[in-house]
Amino acid sequence: MVWIWLAGAIASEVFATISLRLSEGFSRLLPSIFVVVGYLLAFTLLSQVLVRGMAIGVAYGVWAASGVALVALIGAAFLGDTLTWVQTLGIVAVVGGVLALELGGAH
Repeated sequence: MVWIWLAGAIASEVFATISLRLSEGFSRLLPSIFVVVGYLLAFTLLSQVLVRGMAIGVAYGVWAASGVALVALIGAAFLGDTLTWVQTLGIVAVVGGVLALELGGAH
């Protein structure tokens, strides 16, 4: 169940970050509202993950790495951002580091 809470936190953070781009410096009302609501929900859900016992290093690592990877991929796929092979390798390295963090922990 804790992973569902974490997935919600990741989705909310990605939604808020993409909305931040679409808000055009908070000059557009609806995307600006989405930013605030998305980040509030993301941190609320992340706090619930921690309350339910997931280690903070694992929770934050998975949350941050997933967010970075998803935002970069969405930006490249839908927002006209570039994604070089070096950046792609960096995303793979971040995700690999988080996997090592999770797999290396005692269960």
